[in-house]
Amino acid sequence: MEMVAGADLYTLAAVVGSLVVAGGIYYLVFVLGPAETKGKSAVELGGGSLNRGEVADNYKAYADFFKKPKEIENAKQVPKLVDTFYNLVTDIYEWGWGQSFHFSPAIAGKSHREETRLHEERVADLLHAKPNDKILDAGCGVGGPMRAIAAYSKANVVGITINDYQVARARSHNKKAGLDNLCEVICGNFLNMPFPDNSFDGAYSIEATCHAPQLQDVYAEIYRVLKPGKLYVTYEWVTTPLYRADDPEHVEIIHGIEHGDALPGLRSYSQIVEIAKEVGFEVLEERDLALPPALPWWKRLKMGRIAYYRNHLVIALLSFLGVAPQGVVDVHEMLFKTADFLSRGGETGIFTPMHLLVCRKPEVTQ
Repeated sequence: MEMVAGADLYTLAAVVGSLVVAGGIYYLVFVLGPAETKGKSAVELGGGSLNRGEVADNYKAYADFFKKPKEIENAKQVPKLVDTFYNLVTDIYEWGWGQSFHFSPAIAGKSHREETRLHEERVADLLHAKPNDKILDAGCGVGGPMRAIAAYSKANVVGITINDYQVARARSHNKKAGLDNLCEVICGNFLNMPFPDNSFDGAYSIEATCHAPQLQDVYAEIYRVLKPGKLYVTYEWVTTPLYRADDPEHVEIIHGIEHGDALPGLRSYSQIVEIAKEVGFEVLEERDLALPPALPWWKRLKMGRIAYYRNHLVIALLSFLGVAPQGVVDVHEMLFKTADFLSRGGETGIFTPMHLLVCRKPEVTQ
C-alpha cells in the first residue's frame, strides 16, 4: 500500500510539475510576450517579408556586410542593408519594445509608455501641427509616432518607410487604432520620395535619418517637399562633444552601435547643423534632449536586462520547436549585444539618440 501511495504521489508531482512548466511557458509567451496589447506575440516572430528559410542566410549576409568597411561606404548598398535589417528586427522590436522604435528622455514618475507619448507629442507641438495639416513622417517604421501625433494634433500624417513589411504592419495598426483616416503609409526611400515639391505643412523624423548614407541627401529631399515657411523637426543619433576618435573604447562602442542598428556611420552633433544649413534650412533650435534635467534614457535598457534574458529563452525554445524560424535567435542575440553598446554610449556620454534640431524652410523671396 505504501509503495502504491508513493507511486501515486510521484505521478501527481510529475503532473503538477508538467502543468507548472506548461503554465510558465504560456505565461512567458502569451502574457509577458507582447510589449503592447496590439503588438506582436512571441509565436508570431518571423523575418518580416523574408520567407522562414531565408532568415538565417539574410542575418549572415547582414553580419558579413559590416566586415567589409568599403561596402558600408557604398551608398548604393545601404538601402538594401537597412531593408534587410528591418525585415530581421521588426517583429522582435514590436514584441519586446513596442510600436515606437525609438528612445525617450526618462521622466521621474512616468512609465516608458508615457515618456514615449510625450516625446512624440513634443514633435507635434514644435511643428505647431493642427487639424487638416499634412505632415510627413520620414522613416515611419510601424507607425507608433505617427499615430500618437495624429491622435494628439488631428493632423494628417503621411509616413514613408523602405520596408514593405513595416508598411503592412503600420496600416494594420492604424486601422485597429481607428486612425487610418488620418494616417497613411507608403513604401519608399526617403532619399527619393514620390511627393511633389512644396506639398507638406510640416515634416519630422525620429531616429531615422541616421540610416542615410549621406545626411545631405535626406535633408534636401525633406526640404524639397516642405512648403515655404514650414518646419522640420528631427531627433538625431549622433556622437557628442565627449566622443574621442583616438579612444579605443569610444570607437568600439560607436562601431557596436553602428553594426547593431544598420548605420552606415554615426555623425557628430556638430555636423547636423552645418548640413541642415547647407541644404537651405534656417536652424531655429538645437539641443540634446538626453541632457539633464532628463534622467538617463539608457536605464530602460539596463532595467530590461532580465526581460532580454527571458525573451532570449522564449525565442530559443520557439526556434527549437520550429515555431520561430532559424536565425531569429541570432538576431535577438545581436540586439542584446547592441543594447549593451547603447548603454555604454549613454553612460560614457559619448552618444545620444535624441539630438533635437528644429529647422524652417525660408519663405519664397518676393
